[in-house]
Amino acid sequence: MTMIPLQLGAVLARIHAACQAAGRADDSVTLLAVSKTFPAEAVQAAFDAGQSAFGENYIQEAVQKITALRHLPIQWHCIGPVQSNKTRLVAEHFDWVHTVDRLKIAQRLSEQRPKHLPPLQVCLQVNVDGGPTKSGVAPEDALALAQAVAQLPQLQLRGLMCIPEPAANFVAECAVFKRARDLFYALNAAGLSLDTLSMGMSADLEAAIASGSSMVRVGSAIFGSRHYPA
Repeated sequence: MTMIPLQLGAVLARIHAACQAAGRADDSVTLLAVSKTFPAEAVQAAFDAGQSAFGENYIQEAVQKITALRHLPIQWHCIGPVQSNKTRLVAEHFDWVHTVDRLKIAQRLSEQRPKHLPPLQVCLQVNVDGGPTKSGVAPEDALALAQAVAQLPQLQLRGLMCIPEPAANFVAECAVFKRARDLFYALNAAGLSLDTLSMGMSADLEAAIASGSSMVRVGSAIFGSRHYPA
């Protein structure tokens, strides 16, 4: 845990440098610390170092951490796949969900979001590079889904998220991210009010920021190597 503040600082320095290179303000990019597989103590260490937004992939693991750290003003983001049997947990415990790619999931989240909580902040996951094993709505279907999700109560549609396949170099990374950015602009031109473009991770955050990302999701560069249970 002692390395987490230093590693967090190094990631923030990378974001600052990437923003400078792109001619952007530092506060135009939010850092989401991805804490999947790491214990609540690691989240606490990052929080104590100034980080307040955390992303989790595994919903039941996340709920345990959210419960343990409920006394802290943390913003929790679900960035893993959401199956129908997990929508209630997401609706009840998270502040954001980045991985909506079907109207059915959005409808369940809307119906199951407790009325006493603020609207669940939602991004649509888009399969920008057509990877056959990747989740996400196809770009050509994104407008219809976005328009439908924007009408649901207890949800607030904020933007798009993507996880492209690894690219060969910076230029190739930017080319894929710019597809997501162009789609983001197109949806806003069609009358939606989106403000969030969630793209870029530890390996490619510089290209994502150069291409217009407003939120980067970084885990291993902050918390270290992950050890998945067998």
